[in-house]
Amino acid sequence: MMKAILRLLVMAVALFALGANAQNSSSGTTRILVGFPPGQATDLVARLVAERLTIALGHPVIVENRPGQGGSIALAQLAKSPPDGSVLSLSALAAYVVNPYLYKNVAYDSVKDFAPIGVVADLPMLMVVHPSVPANSLKELIAYAKENPGKLAYGSSGNGTLSHLLMEDFKQRAGLQILHAPYPGSAKAMVDLMGGLVQVGLDTVAVTQAHIKTGKLRLIAAGTPKPPLAFPNAQTIAQQGFEGFEAAPWIALSAPAGTPLEIRTRINEALVKAIQSPEFTEKLVSLGAVPRPSSINEFGELLQSEQARWKKIVEKSGVRVD
Repeated sequence: MMKAILRLLVMAVALFALGANAQNSSSGTTRILVGFPPGQATDLVARLVAERLTIALGHPVIVENRPGQGGSIALAQLAKSPPDGSVLSLSALAAYVVNPYLYKNVAYDSVKDFAPIGVVADLPMLMVVHPSVPANSLKELIAYAKENPGKLAYGSSGNGTLSHLLMEDFKQRAGLQILHAPYPGSAKAMVDLMGGLVQVGLDTVAVTQAHIKTGKLRLIAAGTPKPPLAFPNAQTIAQQGFEGFEAAPWIALSAPAGTPLEIRTRINEALVKAIQSPEFTEKLVSLGAVPRPSSINEFGELLQSEQARWKKIVEKSGVRVD
């Protein structure tokens, strides 16, 4: 009789321990992997998201930086993480749908290896020129470039980056000969653009807006479907004769494939609520971002359509990065 009672007590203790562990697991720390160093736009947005999710989910949500391979190191780790909501990634368009076609050894399939949660924001890009370039519109820039083939050069934030690929796409559409000067990041490219060593650039609002407002750069066109909040009177590239051209990369939150819908729905609801709050919107706009709350399904559809779009752009550009 005593042995039976002891066995029951042992079982009860074991079940209690299992329940406590499960509770601790569900309310433990969630990590958001970011594929860039601290201080860059995606990292700053991730920290805003982590702060809001910590409150909404009732447990710590922290940002973990895993830079490398244009954001793909973080997504490769996400693909191998447990599908329980403990590890997420806030990643940019390039890491999801460009890098798999750009690099030879990306260790994931963006459609098969990730479970979508939601888009957070767009990061609009602007086409700008040095003030010495005699152009105030896209039409004038194209005319000048065609009259002076090979005289203009554009600076990008590196081989295979969106500022490179999108400018190559634009050049092909417009039939232009503009030289490419790759830089190790946007900061150095902007310095040389303001110094006139290169004459054209295509980069985010966050990178360019201060220089436009001080007159060190001239805004030619916005890459967004409609004028960005920071420059409401800007003409877009699409409006100036290039219908369908878009340079407004998004950043979005995802989980490993197999993460239950219930977990992702809870995180999505908290994310959408955060994005729609005036305080969060104000902070995003201050970073040059445009809020873009979405459902799980909307992000999933976007991921698939962008795969097809960027496969064509990368293949047509002929750019490869080892």
